[in-house]
Amino acid sequence: MKNILSCLLIALVTISCGQSKKILSEEQMRSEWDKMNASKEQNLNEFKDAKYGMFIHWGLYAIPGGVWEGKKMEEMRRPYVAEWVQYGAEIPREEYAALADDFNPTEFNADAIAKLAKDAGMKYLVITTKHHDGFAMYDSDYSDFDIMDATPYKQDVVKALYDACQKYGIDFGIYYSHNIDWADGHDCQYSVIKANNDELGKKTEIFGPNLWDPSDNTFDEYLDRKAFPQVKELLTKFPNMKQLWYDMSRYMTADQSYDFYKVAYDIQPQMIINERVGNGFGDFDIPGDNKIPSDMSKISKPWQTVGTLNNSWGYKSYDHDWKSVKELLFWLVEIVSKGGNYMLNIGPTASGEVPKESITNLEQVGEWLKINGEAIYGTSAWEVNHEGPTKIKMGGTHERQQQGFSMEFTTEDFWYTKRENTVYAISLENSSQALLKSLPQDKYDINKVTLLGSDKALKWNQTENGLKVELPTELPSATGYVLAVSCKEK
Repeated sequence: MKNILSCLLIALVTISCGQSKKILSEEQMRSEWDKMNASKEQNLNEFKDAKYGMFIHWGLYAIPGGVWEGKKMEEMRRPYVAEWVQYGAEIPREEYAALADDFNPTEFNADAIAKLAKDAGMKYLVITTKHHDGFAMYDSDYSDFDIMDATPYKQDVVKALYDACQKYGIDFGIYYSHNIDWADGHDCQYSVIKANNDELGKKTEIFGPNLWDPSDNTFDEYLDRKAFPQVKELLTKFPNMKQLWYDMSRYMTADQSYDFYKVAYDIQPQMIINERVGNGFGDFDIPGDNKIPSDMSKISKPWQTVGTLNNSWGYKSYDHDWKSVKELLFWLVEIVSKGGNYMLNIGPTASGEVPKESITNLEQVGEWLKINGEAIYGTSAWEVNHEGPTKIKMGGTHERQQQGFSMEFTTEDFWYTKRENTVYAISLENSSQALLKSLPQDKYDINKVTLLGSDKALKWNQTENGLKVELPTELPSATGYVLAVSCKEK
């Protein structure tokens, strides 16, 4: 009965997805997408207000932990993040699938993870339901390569997290690798794209497809028999979700990207979808992994930076380069001061445990947010995002790994956000006084200045050089402070 039902659902999904390919031109697809995207305005605004969320990369790749046959990721081909170990080591599909026999994460605790997100001040959570290795972390009717059928654990971790998030008031979302599937996605239609590009004299970059041991089906068969049905299945199993995170659309055609967007919209029209659905059909932008945009003129949609606590998404046994509390706060305030969201990743171990360094640092960021969250949640970018001498450029995961993060901030560094007539000045260094050079007397009228987390009256005066504020001896937080300035432009 399960197989019969699966075949019927596959047929329905194939038909519904095939209609757009047959009857819609690209111009018509863009027009239809405009309407669907416009209907999500309220949810996009809620997303922008939330600011901070948790990403979870977890799967079979946690077992090798970034090491295969004695070689570390850095001794393989890029990227060097642990969830790409099958690609980096070119592990045959059957050999990789055998990892499922040993996947028994008895230490996994969905309630504790959802509570950690809550305590960390995060407002939403996104879990990898199927990463590039093709392994589903939930009970799927469209593949036996899932946590229920292929492992001794036989528990649906996605459902457990979904339920726990409802309990703690955390918005829930899912990640799904739609283009790359090393188990069942053949070569991601690389050979087709390459043949077309060859005729046009264009180079085709090889990054991501399984060319060492591709499955013997076609890419279209993968889409119709696994990818589209699983997306539809997930959105039916888990209603009222906030985000759908597709990934790696490098070889997707416009109609395929549109179909992935439309299939999701038809089931959960309120849910926002990231730009990695491909071909411009996303509701919000992703500047890059561990990347903070420097040129904001290139971003026209709501946006979110995704980041790691060390230098890998999946659990990497030997990567102990953990971001400190102060560095995490820098990422958060730098991103929010530019109007973006920050989704910070944890990578549980094969046993299901969250590394203790992740827990400790996230909880401390949460303590800072309990005091200063008013300057983060529900705010928008002000005309100045940062003043001060410290300049830090974060251009991606490998840049962060190579250059590290040893720079200390000064008492002259401030990040700004705003809400209505209040401007928030955020410092990551404690001091006895503050000079906010971006609020000079000739430009702003100031009515009130307060210190978040304190009811003490502040002495302040405004000159042509800026707003000078005397701070109390004891500040509410050990890592910086936030001033709320009620003001209006002259």
